[in-house]
Amino acid sequence: MAIDVESESPLVGDYENHQRGSVNHERDVHILSCAFLLIFLAYGAAQNLESTINTEADLGTISLGVLYLSFTVFSIVASLVVKKIGSKNALLLGTTGYWLFIAANLKPTWYTMIPASLYLGFAAAIIWVGQGTYLTSTAESHASDHNLHEGTVIGKFNGEFWGIFASHQVVGNLITLALLRDGTGGGSGDTTVLFIVFLCSMTLGTILMCFLSRRNAKEEASPQHSSVSFLSSVVSSSKSIISLLLDIRMLLVVPLIAYSGLQQAFVWAEFTKYLVQPKMGESGVGGAMAIYGLFDAICSLAAGRFTFGLKSITMIVSGGGIIQAVVLLWILLNHSVDYGIVGILVIAGLWGIGDGVLNTQLSALLGILYKHDLEGAFSQLKLWQSFTIALVFFFSPLISLKAMLVIMFAALCISMVAVLFLMLKVEKAFSDPDSL
Repeated sequence: MAIDVESESPLVGDYENHQRGSVNHERDVHILSCAFLLIFLAYGAAQNLESTINTEADLGTISLGVLYLSFTVFSIVASLVVKKIGSKNALLLGTTGYWLFIAANLKPTWYTMIPASLYLGFAAAIIWVGQGTYLTSTAESHASDHNLHEGTVIGKFNGEFWGIFASHQVVGNLITLALLRDGTGGGSGDTTVLFIVFLCSMTLGTILMCFLSRRNAKEEASPQHSSVSFLSSVVSSSKSIISLLLDIRMLLVVPLIAYSGLQQAFVWAEFTKYLVQPKMGESGVGGAMAIYGLFDAICSLAAGRFTFGLKSITMIVSGGGIIQAVVLLWILLNHSVDYGIVGILVIAGLWGIGDGVLNTQLSALLGILYKHDLEGAFSQLKLWQSFTIALVFFFSPLISLKAMLVIMFAALCISMVAVLFLMLKVEKAFSDPDSL
């Protein structure tokens, strides 16, 4: 599929050649990974607590539903915003939404949480499209500068990023356990201290992002052509979104993207509610999620190291899918059984492995397939992920755990078949550089 990028302001490919030798691409990956760790150790832990500390009229759960619904809507235009302001500026802008959301939790009301959730939906779409674009751009530049295989570098960089990122569940939940010692999450004094610590962590993460190298040299549009350029960008972005949705490759990847969002929301909304909390209490939620994050991080690092191209991605994704299918069937066939603390922690660890596989391989896959339209590809990734997450938050109170498990198992089977078909039927198109 040919994509016209001449009229756009791409984030990949316009990085000036004379600058490449002076940029330490691996350093930028380290900075990006650590910055996301500092930001999301706060947000991830806060998200896990929302349904237990903001219980009045289900304010916490509804806020998360609004957040991911907003995330879905703004994912449609996120690629245009990132193209206009650049990936580094998009990363910095995105942090403001997470900071505001945590600040709103210091005084959680409908007048603070809902507006903060709406804005975070916009900020999240911007930061994640910026992250995917920036990381893939960095990998491509590093591969070009050092004459390395591009797919291998993309896999390695994604493995490092998602491995460090996944550890936010470990760090954030351990901080939560340390500051909420009574395990109830209901003490206003304890939660105030917790969210102040989270704000400090986010501030450090934002400062760290300022040290990232710029990945594009944006041309300044002259005033008389600014409106024409903006209109051209809107039209071009719309065409890109439609073209991607009509692309057989994207259609085959979308089921896996949707499932990745579904399985993440299952852990946040269903696993902690129906399995962890009844057996281990609210304090146990942090411990179980820490185990989940630990295995997620280890698997992300390992999966990234073994990613070389489409075949390796398909094999790794299939392995992760089998693990999650086993866990789903285990819970589905024994959902009324008392698993015990060890059983729950084993499920958390196995689920973390599956999540680590999906995070690294989806990012690497889109980076390899859509190097000429990274912003559009990662917009699709976050659009479908956030849409399925929002659906789970809104509809989980209305359906049983067994029904949710059946839906997830069916979605997993469909996504695995689509990925296998992608490799078997369309692989030759990917090996031809002119077709990408």
